[in-house]
Amino acid sequence: MIAASIGIASSSTSYAEAEELLRDAEIAMYRAKRAGKACCEVIDPAMHSSAVRRLKLETDLRLGIERGELIVYYQPIVSLTSGKIIGFEALSRWLRPEGMVSPVEFIPVADETGLILPINKALLLEACKQLRSWQSQFDCDPPLTMSMNITPRQFAQAELAKDIGEMLRDTGVDPNTINLEIMETIAMGDADRALSVLSELKALGVRLSIDDFGTGYSSLSRLPRFPIDALKIDRVFISNMNTDHDSHEIVRLIIMLAHSVGLKVVAEGTETEEQIAGLKRLGCEMAQGYLYSPPVDQKAAFGLLLQSYEEVVSS
Repeated sequence: MIAASIGIASSSTSYAEAEELLRDAEIAMYRAKRAGKACCEVIDPAMHSSAVRRLKLETDLRLGIERGELIVYYQPIVSLTSGKIIGFEALSRWLRPEGMVSPVEFIPVADETGLILPINKALLLEACKQLRSWQSQFDCDPPLTMSMNITPRQFAQAELAKDIGEMLRDTGVDPNTINLEIMETIAMGDADRALSVLSELKALGVRLSIDDFGTGYSSLSRLPRFPIDALKIDRVFISNMNTDHDSHEIVRLIIMLAHSVGLKVVAEGTETEEQIAGLKRLGCEMAQGYLYSPPVDQKAAFGLLLQSYEEVVSS
């Protein structure tokens, strides 16, 4: 059976050139494709304005990459046992001359267009170099770690493990101090391929985590098969755990499930002392969130490290 996705733009006086009419028809066609197979969409002013904004954002992002406007920010990950910073998550930020662009705006566009590949390659390289520098200044046992997201586009790349392996060798960072985070929906989507990719990454000696756990549709029977080290509980459950019984139960069950198969747990999006107290009671090992710090630049992250270790010494 043959199916087609159709985009329609009606001729009107608002079009000065035939190319403009074809452009809008194409915009509608791609909207139809995203809606599913054998769909039809008619261009409207809102769709046109949205497409123009997206195209401008994509153009500006390409220029931003060339100009070096994409930088790395770091958010601390804290041990709930010691209270110390034990690592950071490296995150891409876009700092334009007129100010910071929200990652909610540019990350989806970067992923759709493939620009996420050079962005994350640069992030991985810079984060590994920064980790080496901090490890040389802070003699921690165990050593400081760095967590980085693997996006859907990256996960689909055949050379992913090879490229990361080369970067680890070039920077000289200990692979065991690098934690790669893969979204639950990606890791659990095609189980056989996911197992193959995760096994290739694990063979490099890195640590692996399932990110945003609890928001996807996991087959829990797959977890013991995957060579992962930790689960990261999505912030939506953490933010409601002290006010919503169902959220609290989900957090409790995830922690219990993780521990039953030998995995550690990171709670993402922690914002209150009450949440931390509850997570400690449930046996969660690590936390990350605005209670400790938002993502910050390298200089501020270094200050957080100094403060963390001075507090431990003074106590």
